[in-house]
Amino acid sequence: MATATEKLSALQTAVAGLNEIRSESDSCFVPCSENEKSGFINLVTRYLSGEAQHVEWSKIQTPTDEVVVPYDTLAPTPEDASEVKNLLDKLVVLKLNGGLGTTMGCTGPKSVIEVRDGLTFLDLIVIQIENLNSKYGSNVPLLLMNSFNTHDDTQKIIEKYQNSNIEIHTFNQSQYPRIVAEDFLPLPSKGRTDKDGCYVPFEVHPTEFIFSGMHHLYLPLKHHISAITVKIVLDVIDLSSLEEFWYPPGHGDVFPSLSNSGKLDALLSQGKEYVFVANSDNLGAIVDLQILHHLVQNKNEYCMEVTPKTLADVKGGTLISYEGRLLEIAQVPDEHVGEFKSIEKFKIFNTNNLWVNLNAVKRLVEADALKMEIIPNPKEVDGIKVLQLETAAGAAIRFFDKAIGINVPRSRFLPVKATSDLLLVQSDLYTLESGFVIRNKARTNPENPSIELGPEFKKVSNFLGRFKSIPSIVELDSLKVAGDVWFGAGVILKGKVSIVAKPDVKLEIPDGAVIADKEINGPEDL
Repeated sequence: MATATEKLSALQTAVAGLNEIRSESDSCFVPCSENEKSGFINLVTRYLSGEAQHVEWSKIQTPTDEVVVPYDTLAPTPEDASEVKNLLDKLVVLKLNGGLGTTMGCTGPKSVIEVRDGLTFLDLIVIQIENLNSKYGSNVPLLLMNSFNTHDDTQKIIEKYQNSNIEIHTFNQSQYPRIVAEDFLPLPSKGRTDKDGCYVPFEVHPTEFIFSGMHHLYLPLKHHISAITVKIVLDVIDLSSLEEFWYPPGHGDVFPSLSNSGKLDALLSQGKEYVFVANSDNLGAIVDLQILHHLVQNKNEYCMEVTPKTLADVKGGTLISYEGRLLEIAQVPDEHVGEFKSIEKFKIFNTNNLWVNLNAVKRLVEADALKMEIIPNPKEVDGIKVLQLETAAGAAIRFFDKAIGINVPRSRFLPVKATSDLLLVQSDLYTLESGFVIRNKARTNPENPSIELGPEFKKVSNFLGRFKSIPSIVELDSLKVAGDVWFGAGVILKGKVSIVAKPDVKLEIPDGAVIADKEINGPEDL
């Protein structure tokens, strides 16, 4: 069994040999820059050293209102429009845009899924910032942090916004090689199996291929290799699967990637002071002037938006007070998982809406001080067990001065992770105003209804095809739907509703049906 030192030495040698593949558009297909190599080795070194954030459970304390500030105690936004403009001119909005829509049956970046009225997540983000800039004469730019999965598509998509009144910039987060669990070497330096499952070593290291388009292969002059060998190699390798060798190392990478891309220095030179970071699929993550004003006035370098936790919120980290500092904890010892998921002791959770001072980011990145907790994520690629090491941006809170949380209304956390969420935001529970998704005031229950849709509704295309129109759910408490169920137009759902079709039964809910507190399993129950 190799020691940690031996593993690291072998890994460093292998990583040093990883070069770069570029496609015809000159975008990186499998890039590995010197910054990325260095960042990867640093992350692995920390992991092998056993470095960890050790928290004594008994010392955990609930944060006070001084460090997790109630939203309703924030000072109002300045009334003077010129003051608001000055505030906004300090701001840049950064959306995490590295995810694909595959879990919802869509191709390409998740941010281009249509959310409502034919508008995508990205459309709504652009409209919101356009309206701010138009109203106050400000210049709030939009940054999109892409992954190698979304970069090329995003570059094409944003061309449609070229006549808008906002600057849109993109940069890529780092791409690290997956580590083979067996020998702790980078996956790209290994061979791979052919279609019959036989192991075939690369005649030429695949990371030394240079592509022009997907059908042309060029080799560095140092390789003397016959056309026949090249053809064999190309027959064996599925070029599209080369992306599986690499991974984006979590959104904690946003800070070094912002710096490495050159965007951080460019923003600082324009007088920008704060970045608002949020997931592109969180429809509630809009610019909030009260929060920005509070941070500027109090010189807070970091702010995490948290919101009251419900029993449904079993994922996501929470903020704690620990030895005089705020910490985010997301990974919990097995013996405390039940307590962590309860809402008795841990009453808030991280929305992943973050506000961060750009000068502080520069200071900490240059000092290599952002050593966030490492999240090991085991995977399997073509039958090979691999490991990818990730970090989360929320865990950076402990490194910033005067860091705070703000306990915000639940309306600022409206993520769309599945078609059940899409049903909520496309229903009469919400309306769309100037790019903002606004909750219907006719809904008296402060919580949204719980919605559980079966696998027949998992893909967006199937989901949309099974509804003539989205039902009215303003008075709905819970909904469970499974089986071959189809909804007519103008359906109204109230209370607790369960519609689970019997096997091999097509269950059609008629137009205009009103279903209240009812369980339906077949046409006879309607």
